[in-house]
Amino acid sequence: MKDRDIRKEFRSSGRIQRLLDGVKQLASELNELPVRVMEFCGGHTHSIMKLGIDQLLEGHVKFIHGPGCPVCVMPMGRIDLAIELAKLPDVILCSYGDLLRVPGSERRSLLDLRAAGSDVRMVYSCLDTLKIAQENPDREVVFFAIGFETTTPQTAVLIKKAKQMGLKNLSVVCNHVITPAAIQHILNAPEIREIGRVEIDAFIGPGHVSTVIGTKPYFYFAEEFQKPVVISGFEPLDLLQSVAMILRQIKERRARVENQYGRFVSYEGNLKAQRLVSEVFQLRKSFEWRGLGSIPYSALRINSEYGEFDAEKRFEVKLPKPKEHPACICGKVIRGVAIPTECKLFGNVCTPTNPLGSCMVSSEGACAAYYKYKRDLVPA
Repeated sequence: MKDRDIRKEFRSSGRIQRLLDGVKQLASELNELPVRVMEFCGGHTHSIMKLGIDQLLEGHVKFIHGPGCPVCVMPMGRIDLAIELAKLPDVILCSYGDLLRVPGSERRSLLDLRAAGSDVRMVYSCLDTLKIAQENPDREVVFFAIGFETTTPQTAVLIKKAKQMGLKNLSVVCNHVITPAAIQHILNAPEIREIGRVEIDAFIGPGHVSTVIGTKPYFYFAEEFQKPVVISGFEPLDLLQSVAMILRQIKERRARVENQYGRFVSYEGNLKAQRLVSEVFQLRKSFEWRGLGSIPYSALRINSEYGEFDAEKRFEVKLPKPKEHPACICGKVIRGVAIPTECKLFGNVCTPTNPLGSCMVSSEGACAAYYKYKRDLVPA
């Protein structure tokens, strides 16, 4: 069956209506409503907003938007590091598009630096930096790597290839973060004085991340915290079916990991990608996430075998103390204790073309989703 035909099946209005009716019937049989479901992935947030699933299930299910994407959770200090590296003479700094637009402490982004003359380049693949390094042997090429588990294997391939090619002018700033550690932190530490508290009944697990790590890492959360976890796809039927699976678990007083996205996600995940990552990287003892604070063993760093490609060891950079915009509530949005429209800056001072926070910058950020699909609901 062609991809177009498959998508049509997952968007069938008749099937959607029947499943929607079933979800509402399940919800009506529960004692406490709405059921509070956190979708960790920004791709799910955008699908929920775009399709109006939150409105269709209003009163039955409350969707709580989680960390969303790597750009959203990147702390200000790491953005400042990228900016300072880009200022160094003879440095070409490369990264993915959304990251270039995130403002640092001085309200300047990497794109602003590029406009001022710094050599900052957007790449579609981290492997593009190999060619850039070969073409500029007298320059230092730094790849500012970001991503959850989905993009980490590509960075591992980049570092391995750079070593095989004997490139001496290429290095990587590793900002790869680990999804299960963040979920555990949200469940283990629900109270942070500056941020607030959020109650969660269940999780919609990230689909793309889980293609790499599998469903195995989530079993701890279901067993230890008694929270249902359902790994979901991104189509309307995927999300509604995932919600139905969650409600059925709650009704039956179960807390298990279920895999709705079985057409792509397995229990073990992509073992070849996992081995590649473990060959090149090791766990950091701690890493700061925007909105979540420092989380133990939640990120990766380049191991000693490939240490020559670690830009944090190659360059000595003095960083100013990070300064968040005082009115931006991006941290609260990431943690799920606030929605974007509660921010005083949303839609007027802060927009996708003039973002003040990472949640508005990222194409998977919650603020960007609300701006695109719910802006008309904000009082003038």
